[in-house]
Amino acid sequence: MTSDSEFDSIRPYCGNEVKTAAMRLSQSPEFLELFSKLLKIDKDFVVKGLQQISTRDQFQVNFFGPAIQALMKMTTDGVTVEGLELVDKNTSYTFMSNHRDIILDSAILNVLLRGYEAKYTRPAIGSNLLINDWVTDFVKLNSCFVIERDITVREMLTSSSIRSKYIRETINENQDSIWIAEKEGRTKNGDDRTQQALLKMLKMSGVPNFAANFKELRIMPLAISYEWEPCDALKTQELYTRTVGEYIKTPEDDMNSMLTGLSSYKGRVHFHIDRLTDAELDELNKLPTNGDRVEALANIIDNKIHRNFKLWPNNYIAYDLLHSVNKFSAFYTQEEKEKFMQVMTQKIDRLEGNISMLNNIYLEIYANPVKNNLKL
Repeated sequence: MTSDSEFDSIRPYCGNEVKTAAMRLSQSPEFLELFSKLLKIDKDFVVKGLQQISTRDQFQVNFFGPAIQALMKMTTDGVTVEGLELVDKNTSYTFMSNHRDIILDSAILNVLLRGYEAKYTRPAIGSNLLINDWVTDFVKLNSCFVIERDITVREMLTSSSIRSKYIRETINENQDSIWIAEKEGRTKNGDDRTQQALLKMLKMSGVPNFAANFKELRIMPLAISYEWEPCDALKTQELYTRTVGEYIKTPEDDMNSMLTGLSSYKGRVHFHIDRLTDAELDELNKLPTNGDRVEALANIIDNKIHRNFKLWPNNYIAYDLLHSVNKFSAFYTQEEKEKFMQVMTQKIDRLEGNISMLNNIYLEIYANPVKNNLKL
């Protein structure tokens, strides 16, 4: 087992660090204000909960897990899941998902896994999101490991190697599961695609044989579908700004996205867990180069996520509006269409820019999952 010191720059808190960090968090005025306001609970209740934390498992089971369950009740019309029967409760996996919300994607997955009495995951989080001390304490208490951003090419090679080794050892030696997004950052335009660079990073630490390498990681492609896209208006504004000029993200933008994603109404939410079979991986060994194998593996993961993405009436409505057709009118009612258009108009009116362009960008976010499904 590799010493913890090799992973100090990216690992979650462990040992005595946990209790110390929980106490720091209990003394952070900004965290206590935001967390108590978000959950509509008294600050003293939050403080007492944190003061009883001495392990990461306690933080997840007794503190953060119940908080996410409360937010699920407050901001969704229910969360459903398919594919839990594929999860062996005593086995660790790499859950690789499309990424729509900074915190909720992995947090809801962990709630679902815990309800099934399966292992919690250690979620990946970008270093750009560690915008202050209390955020760092919070995510490392929640067993997150860090993916370093904004570093040089030389530093990236070293970072990727360490990260790859950490993920593989977490799964195969620590027997803990991993959650990681299929690409760097959230999908902003609704077009979920697996980043080949991610697969190349995962491969770095394993055996030369391609199929054997990825069999060790036990990848479970996970499709996450929100009826109302978290931060859809913020994503629309960002995509518009990138289209017409230069977008410079600030720490305040990241904090706003985290809080908006947690607090905004999301309607119905669906998680669909799938798996990569040994037969699928063995077939990849027949391809001539590792580059071909990585590309083919990315396509397999994409197809599973696109096929399992639950399409809501909003997705079909957006597709028809974007293309000025009634192709999918059987999948929604006139009332649902009018509600979608009303909500879209209210959100777009608060944004800055050309209304027509903003409308199209907003519609693309919801329509792209339909487009991907049509290509299967």
